[in-house]
Amino acid sequence: MSRNTILAVDAMGGDQAPEMVISGLEIAVLRHPQAKFLIYGDLARLQPLLAKTKKLKSQSSLFHAAEVISGDMKPTVALRLRDSSLRRAIDAVLNGQAQGVISAGNTGALLALSKIVLKTMPGIDRPAMAAIAPSARGDVVLLDLGANVVYDSRNLVEFAVMGELFAKVALGLPAPTVGLLNIGSEEGKGDEILRNAAATLRESPIAKQFHGFVEGHDIAGGTVDVVVTDGFTGNVALKTGEGALKLVGGLIKDVFNAGPMAKMGYLFARGGLRRLRETLDPRRYNGAVFLGLNGVVVKSHGGADAQGFAHAVDVALDMLANDFNQRIREGLAAMDQAILAGSEG
Repeated sequence: MSRNTILAVDAMGGDQAPEMVISGLEIAVLRHPQAKFLIYGDLARLQPLLAKTKKLKSQSSLFHAAEVISGDMKPTVALRLRDSSLRRAIDAVLNGQAQGVISAGNTGALLALSKIVLKTMPGIDRPAMAAIAPSARGDVVLLDLGANVVYDSRNLVEFAVMGELFAKVALGLPAPTVGLLNIGSEEGKGDEILRNAAATLRESPIAKQFHGFVEGHDIAGGTVDVVVTDGFTGNVALKTGEGALKLVGGLIKDVFNAGPMAKMGYLFARGGLRRLRETLDPRRYNGAVFLGLNGVVVKSHGGADAQGFAHAVDVALDMLANDFNQRIREGLAAMDQAILAGSEG
C-alpha cells in the first residue's frame, strides 16, 4: 500500500461511537501499517481514547468537530451542519487531504453529503451502494442496496460495470459473473428497463460474464458473483437476508439447548458449528461502498463492533490500494465505446 494512503474517519457515527471507532482503527492499523487516518469528532472524548492506543496515535491526526449527525436525523437537516464530524471528514476528501472516507453513522446523511460535496464521477448518473454477502458458492456482491429508488436501464448497466470491478477488487475474482435480479430467469421476464439493460450488457465488454436474469434464491445459491438491482429491491433483499441469518442462528441455538442429549450432540458438532459461525459472521461482511463518487466512501453498519469496523476499514483501504475509481472510469469508457459501436453498426 502506498505511504500516501489517507483515510478520513467520522469518529462520532455509530451506536458505540467513538469508543468502537478508535478500537476498530487500532485493529486496522496493525493490518495496514502504512495507512494514515484523519479522525474527526469531539476532541474531549477522542483524545483520551487515542492516548491509550499503541500504534494508532502515531499514524493519525485528530480534528475537532463541534456537531454530530444523529442516526435519525433527516438528510436535509444534516446538510445544514457544516461542522459535523461527518461533513468535516467528507470535506477532507474534497480538499485532497484524504482519498477516502468511512463512517458508521447515518446512511442517508452520508449518501446525501457525499453526492453533494464529492459529486458523481464523469459518466456516472447515480452512485450505487454495494456490499458483500455469503452464498453457497462463496461471497457475492450485491448492488444497489438503497441509494436509488428511481432508476433507468442505463443506471443498471452502470451498476453492473461497477459491481463487476468491485468483485474483482474485493473478492479477487479475475472474471466475475453478473446477473440482473428479476422475477424470473427467462428473457421475456421483467419490465422494459430490465430487458433493455440486459440487451445492452449482452453486447458489452463484459458480455461473456453476463449470466442474464437471476431470481431471489440465486443470491444465496451463488448462481452469479454479482447481483445487480435497483435500490428499493436491493435493500429489501439485503434486510430479508439479514433476518434469515438471524433466524437460522436462533433456531440452531434452540436445537442444541433443547435438553441434555441435544447439549451432548453439540459437543460432537461444535467444530462444524464454529466454522459455520465464522462463515456467517456479519462482521466479515461489514463495509458497504458507495460506488461512482469522486472519492472512496465506505459505510460501516451502525451497530458494528470494533472488529466489524476494522473490516470496513479494510474494504476502504483495498479500494484505495487498487485505484478503484480509475478502474471504474476505464470500465465505463469501454462500455460507452461498445454502445456507440453498436449504435453505429
